[in-house]
Amino acid sequence: MVNTPLKCTTRHIRLFTARLENNALISDPDNLTLDLDPDNEFLWNEAVIKKVQKRFKDLVDAQAGKDLSEYNLRRIGSDLEGTIRELLQAGELSYNPECRVLNYSMGLPRTPDLL
Repeated sequence: MVNTPLKCTTRHIRLFTARLENNALISDPDNLTLDLDPDNEFLWNEAVIKKVQKRFKDLVDAQAGKDLSEYNLRRIGSDLEGTIRELLQAGELSYNPECRVLNYSMGLPRTPDLL
């Protein structure tokens, strides 16, 4: 029997109960893998990536000892989407103008106030 990984896919977050080996996902119920912004909608810097990764770790740690279900993965994914929105609204993250589809999925970008 093939053990398929659980997964959660939101607009900017993909989570898998798998590990990455040679660019392939290998099902692993003890490992949770994060794919951040697979469509490159945002311009990321190391500090912002670390904030999202820390939030991810905190959410995963909060699930320690509990069964990992698709529902719990969706909750983690939704929470991370909220974190991305907060970073965008705070001006720490910005949209990538080179993105293949620029749809402002997290709201319009911040612009300087015009006189």
